[in-house]
Order: sequence, then C-alpha cells, then structure tokens
Amino acid sequence: QVQLVESGGGLVQAGGSLRVSCAASGRFFSINAMGWYRQAPGKQRELVATIIIDGSTNYLDSVKGRFTISRDNAKNTVYLQMNSLKPEDTAVYYCHARVLRVRETPAVDYWGQGTQVTVSS
Repeated sequence: QVQLVESGGGLVQAGGSLRVSCAASGRFFSINAMGWYRQAPGKQRELVATIIIDGSTNYLDSVKGRFTISRDNAKNTVYLQMNSLKPEDTAVYYCHARVLRVRETPAVDYWGQGTQVTVSS
C-alpha cells in the first residue's frame, strides 16, 4: 500500500505565502506523477498543478505565476509553494500520486487526506 501524508496548510492573509508538502511512503516501483488538487465548498475538485517524473509541470491558469510545484524524487516528496495568495485560493488541497507499484503494470492513483488552506481578505 502507498500512503500520502500532507503538511503545511493553514491560515494566511491575502498576499501572503504558504508551502504545502506531501510525502509518499510504502512499497512501489516508481511514482510517475505527483500533483495537487483543490476543492472549495460547493465546487468540484480541480487540478492545481502537476509534475511528472521528468520534471515537466502543468498549472491551473489562475495560479500560473503565483504557485510553483517541485519534487524531490529521492524523498518521494512534492511541494507546492503558493505566493500572492488570494481569498479564492481557499480550499482543501489534496495531494495526488500516480504510482507504478510493480514494473510494467498499470499505474494506480493515490490521494492524501487533504489539508486546509484558508486565505483571509
């Protein structure tokens, strides 16, 4: 089994910064991609940022230029640095990992438990 443990959420004023982290543990062959999704009350979960094993990244348009995703492959950890935060960034942020548990088998999606990010105006 694979576990994703998130940390670093909290309350911040608009314009401030936060960094959330997610560490993967367990038995697996490799992690193909890691990323962050978020879900605000009454809204659907949306992709915020992803980073794949070769380092390429993808961002939600509304966070481009403010958020930066990075990854430490040796620690199986992904980070999301969030700057210039806005009240509309308030949501529960979920870590996601696409994991290859055994070589040459289909990858499996795993999710963290979520961490609350609240941006006050």
